[in-house]
Amino acid sequence: MRSLIKLAAICAALGGAVFWWLTAPPALLPVYGQGHDADVTRGAQIFTAAGCASCHSAPNAEGNDAKLVLAGGHSFASDFGTFYAPNISPGDQGIGGWSLPEFARAVTKGVSPEGRHYYPAFPYTSYQHMDETDVADLFAYMQTLPPSDTASQRHDVGFPFNIRRGLGLWKLVFMKPDYLLAGPLSPELERGRYLVETLSHCAECHTPRNALGGLDRTAWLAGAPNPSGKGEIPNITSGGLDWSEEDLIYYFESGLTPDYDSVGGSMAAVVSNLAQLPESDRAAIAAYLKAVPAAP
Repeated sequence: MRSLIKLAAICAALGGAVFWWLTAPPALLPVYGQGHDADVTRGAQIFTAAGCASCHSAPNAEGNDAKLVLAGGHSFASDFGTFYAPNISPGDQGIGGWSLPEFARAVTKGVSPEGRHYYPAFPYTSYQHMDETDVADLFAYMQTLPPSDTASQRHDVGFPFNIRRGLGLWKLVFMKPDYLLAGPLSPELERGRYLVETLSHCAECHTPRNALGGLDRTAWLAGAPNPSGKGEIPNITSGGLDWSEEDLIYYFESGLTPDYDSVGGSMAAVVSNLAQLPESDRAAIAAYLKAVPAAP
């Protein structure tokens, strides 16, 4: 019996060590962005394409506060609990004390400066593809925004999902390093893929998830239940949306559908962001949506 107990203890210790090793957050890259002169103007465009203010402004903010003060507070319901967008302003309650390498690891790897995994309500599974210069430019732009002293809210997540270390295993399984639309692609389609699959992270809402919260890549952009419980998020592949590329481009700029209906809900903020991008970017997104595999 003593031998069995000793063997069980050894196995438990080994299992714990393997778990700890597998779930370890990636190391910080202290030379990240070295040699790049950050471009604040480009950073502002990346900020808009990524929809940062749409999630991280205060819920009832208006005017410039809704566009520039990233105090956080929006709630996001899920099957695992309710997540709250944090303060990411350049103040003490936000990212004011962060370095560029810390910011880059948070955005592209989902790890805090303290070395804790972030929940994938933060779409780092999409942002992992961001170019290094884009991350540096975005960080430089965000440093110019007004600080907020609003404290971030704690997520309302119960056991076992409140054990952050377990997210390391989740990332190993579901944080896929490849793009869905494989190359080689034309320059326009490459740009569209970068905007859809990375910066604008469209799949995070428009792709269904499995029981563990991972994106179902076999149903890419095929629509999904609305996490709020109200209705469905639509299929935006050509299998569910018969709009032309011209229809899509016009919708991204005006918010009007071919049937002269107007955009509503959370998509209104997305269209507001897309309307500020160059015409070529809206055309690239439309081209991508026509090229991605049609989902029924």
